[in-house]
Amino acid sequence: MAGSAVVRRLDLGYFVRPAVETGTGLPRVEPVLAYLVRHAAGLLLFDTGIGTGDPEAEAHYRPRRRDLRAALADAGAAPEDVRLVVNCHLHFDHCGGNPAFAGRPVLVQRAELAAARAGGHTIDALVDHPGARYEELDGEAEVWPGVTVVPTPGHTDGHQSLVVSGPAGTTVLAGQARDFASEFASDEMARRAGLHTPGTDRPPHPAWLDRLADFAPGRVLFAHDRSVWEGAMPPGGGAPRTGEGPARRPR
Repeated sequence: MAGSAVVRRLDLGYFVRPAVETGTGLPRVEPVLAYLVRHAAGLLLFDTGIGTGDPEAEAHYRPRRRDLRAALADAGAAPEDVRLVVNCHLHFDHCGGNPAFAGRPVLVQRAELAAARAGGHTIDALVDHPGARYEELDGEAEVWPGVTVVPTPGHTDGHQSLVVSGPAGTTVLAGQARDFASEFASDEMARRAGLHTPGTDRPPHPAWLDRLADFAPGRVLFAHDRSVWEGAMPPGGGAPRTGEGPARRPR
């Protein structure tokens, strides 16, 4: 079954990040993207969209939601067909549709679930909703053949990404490990510079990037950016491969 997976992006709406959070002095509209993985073992959904239930968050982010059932239908699926859910983290714009999957296992890092249950992290009703069934992970785990959860802390301590091997190569669903493909590209170039000239002064990169490179993914997809990073990541210690991995806009 390894190498049999196909990834389909789902557009679940957008929100407006206020100027105080963008670092630019201007507000920014950000998409909310989930990913449906078709695998011989079944359907896996990575993230579930924007949750409801917090008037303060509603006023602050002004979200516009796309119905999750409609998005799945466009991909030829229904919530009932999804066998496994993986959340990159439990902020309300990533786990908002989780209640639609009551009884289905939801994979999350133990540290992330603990933070969510401590309060002040997300919309509490989205965490321990009726029928919630978490499978807590402590680090990396191959959940299906060719489908591996990899911790990518930073945005939250318990953030995780998903590595998927498919017929077109390996894809990383990076969630909010980085907000933009261009940020990921900058980190990856810093990592590559270290392969050429170890020990020289260069920008740092997150340690988890070395682990992702072990899978040599050909593309990386994000939760809040429709741009896609492309260009195989050379494994640590190896010679860089062709292609510098620029961000691009898909057709």
